Amino acid sequence: MRYLLTLHMNPTLWATLTDDQKNGVYEGHGDFIKLVTESGEMVETKALAEPDDSKTVQVRNGAPQISNGGYVEAESFFCGYYVVDVDSEERALELAAKIPDAQYTAVEVRKVVHEG
Repeated sequence: MRYLLTLHMNPTLWATLTDDQKNGVYEGHGDFIKLVTESGEMVETKALAEPDDSKTVQVRNGAPQISNGGYVEAESFFCGYYVVDVDSEERALELAAKIPDAQYTAVEVRKVVHEG
């Protein structure tokens, strides 16, 4: 079963972390990638730019409207993900708890139901 483990960033919270805590998050991702790669559970991972660096496209009256920034104004934003291929939901939850971001924000675990 494949699961999407989504990461969310809260810039206000991030700004309160010490350099050691931030470095722990970065190093923790390296450790996590090594873990799921060696176990054969890694499918893919991506880190995403902040919403300020994105564009949002909406089609209204047949014409695309493009605006700067993310779609949703929120305290936290979607900043990356892992896709893992595991034997059970329990394993996906176990892996999500090993992602360093879970110490400060949350990691959402969602089953992949269709792949194109």
